[in-house]
Amino acid sequence: MTRPAATAPIPDWSRVALSREGFAERVRAEGARHHRDLPWRYLDDPYAVLVSEVMLQQTQVARVERFWRRFLAALPTLDALAAADTATVLELWQGLGYNRRALALKRAADECARSHGGRLPEGYEELLALPGIGPATAAGVRAFALNQPGVYLETNVRTVLLHELFPDAEGVRDRDLEPYLADCCPVEDPRRWYYALLDYGAHLKATVPNPSRRSAHHGRQSAFEGSRRQKRSWVVRRVLAAEGEGVPVAQVAAELEAQEAAAGRPPVGEALFGSIVEDLLAEGFFRLEGDRLVP
Repeated sequence: MTRPAATAPIPDWSRVALSREGFAERVRAEGARHHRDLPWRYLDDPYAVLVSEVMLQQTQVARVERFWRRFLAALPTLDALAAADTATVLELWQGLGYNRRALALKRAADECARSHGGRLPEGYEELLALPGIGPATAAGVRAFALNQPGVYLETNVRTVLLHELFPDAEGVRDRDLEPYLADCCPVEDPRRWYYALLDYGAHLKATVPNPSRRSAHHGRQSAFEGSRRQKRSWVVRRVLAAEGEGVPVAQVAAELEAQEAAAGRPPVGEALFGSIVEDLLAEGFFRLEGDRLVP
């Protein structure tokens, strides 16, 4: 395996459970054994890959596939996304959750239309400068669409590293994992290498106690039902469903209270509802015209 240009310190393989060659062999073998055929793989379209990477954040693959196809059918290019209104983008995203991701994707498209001739930049730092694109997403676009090496560290990849290299360690930091990942990533066909890591990691998460719990960055996701996030999601769906001239703020508040009461949950209250609406307005989910919320 050819080593990429150094982006992290050369790690000490004597301190972990497998040699560099042993780890590479294990990943390739297990990745081949558990290979998944997914529609966003082996595409040379950075936009289509970006949409998949954003959708896959905190969402299972089985749910993403249907939404990815629908989203790209409606907005097949970065220019189409930039030209779309926010309400359309959010409507296409409904059901995936974490709607902030849709807004960030839309803002990234807008920035590309303004500053990059309607194309996604190819450089890591340029991708990282776009709204909503973090290190893993930038590295993912480069690895999967451009077949460029880099450090792509997300939950399935982290799972493999912890399981194979740090089987007994607790509180392992990502910065401890990154040198090993950088050292192993091949210059030739890094895309296939990362697919193997992802597929093996998905298998491990389904068959062994989650190694990611031993990461210093692991945190349990809070329950959705009854949470502020659930109420935010309901308000977004309600306003988008109104279309046209929107819906009065007071009506949304009353309907949300009724829904929470029917579910046996405590009242939302004026302060919490007002805070949710204020946040959603500031984030661009909809706008306020008089006393009405308008998508």
